[in-house]
Amino acid sequence: AVFLWLVTIVFFILYLFQLHMKMYMVPWPLVLMIFNVGATVLYITAFITCSAAVELTSLKGTRPYNQRAAASFFSCLVMIAYGVSAFFSFQAWRGVGSNAATSQMAGGYA
Repeated sequence: AVFLWLVTIVFFILYLFQLHMKMYMVPWPLVLMIFNVGATVLYITAFITCSAAVELTSLKGTRPYNQRAAASFFSCLVMIAYGVSAFFSFQAWRGVGSNAATSQMAGGYA
């Protein structure tokens, strides 16, 4: 989780300062799609594991129950966020939403 968070911050900084434009030889839409799909798969396993660890026989409101339930909830939220990001990066990789003018101006990398 920490590694994915750090890589996400690196990608954010690259796109924020438009450094990805200077490294035009890297297929950024494909790299982002692979990263987001991988993160989604890893968080699916984390969500399933955390959800299975919540014991139904433990008392609600106890500390272990609350921690495991919170971990399940937030891993589900992060899984959904990476899944949506994977969908949008797949669309960017496929070129959905661009027209002929933008793809010609960007050299086919729009």
